[in-house]
Amino acid sequence: ARHWSLDIETGLNPFDGKKDDGSYGKSLKHWRLHPEMRYWFCETFYKHFIGLHVPYILYNVSDIKLLGTENERHQGWGAGAGISYGYSWLLSRHWNLEATVGVGYLYLESEKYPCTNCGRRQEYVKKHYFGPTQAAINLIYQF
Repeated sequence: ARHWSLDIETGLNPFDGKKDDGSYGKSLKHWRLHPEMRYWFCETFYKHFIGLHVPYILYNVSDIKLLGTENERHQGWGAGAGISYGYSWLLSRHWNLEATVGVGYLYLESEKYPCTNCGRRQEYVKKHYFGPTQAAINLIYQF
């Protein structure tokens, strides 16, 4: 369609940060799927667009203060929905530069462990997150 496109992003960090002594320390292991339906105001892949995205994530996060997991580990999943705004610049016949930001809601469910590499499950944690869900600058090749 002239004004619509579907963007499907995925991300994977399979590295667990395991140290030589068997401990894990800081770790941000995850798999992310981020489909987004976009409406382009001019034509597809050119200038302004708005989008509706539905992210899904599987994660295993330990000892990261910014994420609230200092001295503990959380293993779980999350899903949600959000809206985004972006702009795409034509660089040449096949290349574009795109910037996008998005906000939305995520439901996160995880099992909490007392330290980064040991212990029995302490509890199930359920969180509701409202805030940024997307920020990217992409270099795009179009066939």
